[in-house]
Amino acid sequence: MLEKNKNLYADLSLLLVALIWGSGFVATKHALNTITPYYMMTFRFTIAFLLMSMVFYKRLKACTFQDLKAGAIIGLFLFVAFAAQTVGLQYTTAGKQAFLTGTNVVIVPFLFWMVKQTRPDKYNMTAAFLCFCGIGLLTLSESLSINLGDFLTLICAFFFACHIVSIGYFAEHHDPIVLTIIQLGVSAVLSFAASLILETAPQNLPVDAILSVLYLGVFSTLLAFMIQNVAQKYTTPTHAAIILSLESVFGSILSTILLKELFTMKMFWGCVIIFIAILTAETKWAFLRKKKLYNEQ
Repeated sequence: MLEKNKNLYADLSLLLVALIWGSGFVATKHALNTITPYYMMTFRFTIAFLLMSMVFYKRLKACTFQDLKAGAIIGLFLFVAFAAQTVGLQYTTAGKQAFLTGTNVVIVPFLFWMVKQTRPDKYNMTAAFLCFCGIGLLTLSESLSINLGDFLTLICAFFFACHIVSIGYFAEHHDPIVLTIIQLGVSAVLSFAASLILETAPQNLPVDAILSVLYLGVFSTLLAFMIQNVAQKYTTPTHAAIILSLESVFGSILSTILLKELFTMKMFWGCVIIFIAILTAETKWAFLRKKKLYNEQ
C-alpha cells in the first residue's frame, strides 16, 4: 500500500510539473509584452542558477574542469533552444508553440542514432511521420507557407533534442545536478551577452512582468526540475513520459483560456496528431501491451 501511495504521489507530482511547464508558455508570452527576449532569458536563467547554486553548493564545490566543459556544451544547446523559442513566441501563439516544442521527443531518437549508432525503431519512424503531418496542419497557412514564429519554434525543438541527447551523453560520467547548474549559468551568461549586443536595457519593468520572470525562474526552471528528479525515482519511465507529454496540452489549453488565443479545428487536429506522435515516441504504447497482458492473465 505504501509503495502504491508513493507511485500515486510521484505521478501527481509529474502532472504538476507538466502543468507548470505548460503554463510557462503563457507566462513567457505575457512577459514579452513588456520585456525583450534575451533580457527575460537572462533574468530567468540567473534566478534559477543562483537558487540552485545555493541549494546544491556542496555538490558544486566538487566541480571539475571536465564538468565545466560538459556543462558548457549542454548550456550552449539550452541557450540556442530557448533563444529560438523565446524570440519565436513573439510571432506565434503560445498554444501552437507548446505543441511544436514537444516535437523534440520525436527528433531525439534520430540524433541519438547519429551519436550512439542506435537505429530508431518502427515506433520512432511512425512518430516522425505523424509529427510531420501534425506540424503541417498546425503551422501551414492556405498558401502553404510557415510563419517566422513557427519556423523558429521548430529550430527550438531541434536544439532541445540536441540538449536532451547531450545530457544523456555526458550524464553517464558527470553529476547531473552539477551539469544542470553549469548549463543554467552558461545560458545566463550567453543570454546577457546577446541582450547587450541585440537589445536595449529595460528601463522600467511593470510588476506583472517581474512576476512572470520570477515564475519562470523559480517554478518553471528550478522547482519543476527538482520535483521531476525526485518523482521519477518512484514511477515508471512510461508513466513519466505520458504525464510529462501533457505539457503541450496544458500549454494549449491555458493559452486559449488566459490569452484568448484563436484555436481552429485544423489546429486542433494538428495538435491531436502531434500528441499521438509524442506518445508513440515516448512510450511505444507499452502501457497498452501491459494492460492487454494483464487482462489475458
